[in-house]
Amino acid sequence: MVITASVLTPTSRLLTWCLHLLFFALLGLAAVRAVAAGSPRAAVVVATALACGVVYAAGPLMPRVRTSRRAAAWWLLAVGVVWVVLLAMTADAVWVAFPLYFLQLHLLSRRQGLVAVIATALAAITAFAAHQGALVPAAAIGPALGAAVAVAVVWGYQALYRESERRRNLIKKLTAIRADLAEAQHDAGVHAERERLAHEIHDTLAQGLSSIQLLLAAAERTLPDTAGNAARYVEQARQAAADNLAEARRFVVALSPPGLDDTTLADALKRLCATIGVRHRITARFHLSGIPVPLPTTHEVALLRIGQAALANTVRHADASTAEVALSYLGGYVTLVIVDDGSGFDSGHSGFGLTAMRSRAEALKGTFSVGSAPGHGTTVSVQLPVETEERP
Repeated sequence: MVITASVLTPTSRLLTWCLHLLFFALLGLAAVRAVAAGSPRAAVVVATALACGVVYAAGPLMPRVRTSRRAAAWWLLAVGVVWVVLLAMTADAVWVAFPLYFLQLHLLSRRQGLVAVIATALAAITAFAAHQGALVPAAAIGPALGAAVAVAVVWGYQALYRESERRRNLIKKLTAIRADLAEAQHDAGVHAERERLAHEIHDTLAQGLSSIQLLLAAAERTLPDTAGNAARYVEQARQAAADNLAEARRFVVALSPPGLDDTTLADALKRLCATIGVRHRITARFHLSGIPVPLPTTHEVALLRIGQAALANTVRHADASTAEVALSYLGGYVTLVIVDDGSGFDSGHSGFGLTAMRSRAEALKGTFSVGSAPGHGTTVSVQLPVETEERP
């Protein structure tokens, strides 16, 4: 694999420059030793060394050598030919084979690089033995050992590079997965918040506005006959509107239920029954059993909202005369039961209100049930585990 200069790290660039300097230093050493020894071919050795250096220096200046194995192979072949000529004239050129090993392994494919290294080592051993007049072990051990070290180093570096690339790609994938997960969690949070707000609006504002509509309709029916009753209905409608306006403002400020401010759940339910009895033609009675214990705000809000929604359904749909609301603390559970004597319905079919009640209960690890049949009233029951919490 050819690594371009654009992806080289500072360490890789430093090693590349060290390899270039080593090559020119070994060429200079061969030329200097030829001159110092007074060799009759010193001038030719110096000229050949310069030619080898020029051919070598031309490679990094050609962009295709850094990006194409084919161009790199031709460049290495040219360098090798000039080096073999120099090697034939002086044995000191044998050491130039060492930087050539690294270049061949780095620029060529694994198989081509190994073949080139073996050929270079054989050329060095053969030339050194020819200059010595005999093949001695030192002539073979030096180039062969250098070739082995070069192969081990370059292949080890390539293995580390591939492992680093795999880890980098894995980190990139994990980062992408993490971003997708965060987006999914955000979407889920938005969906849950929208569902919660839908429940709140259905159980408070929608029910209150429905009461206003019923009261105003009653006022319209009685206005021609008895102005006193009409005035009473209008006053109740006005009060309901004021309550729902306060509820809306509370949602905007903190989404906290005003029915539980500075009061207990039992008192809030008792006040709810009293309000229902005043505003509508139904008798709503509240019963408390067991010893009340402080509950988390989420539990109290859920029970109050379920009670509001159940009584609102009774007023709007059941045509009931009485409704019983029972809150009990018993056996590690808090239970709320709403029973009416209305017309009932097929409990196999539930609307948004009952679905919202069930969702509230199940979100707090509780149970929710509805019992009803046409002509036999309705019973709504919710049971939550008691998780006590000190109220501020």
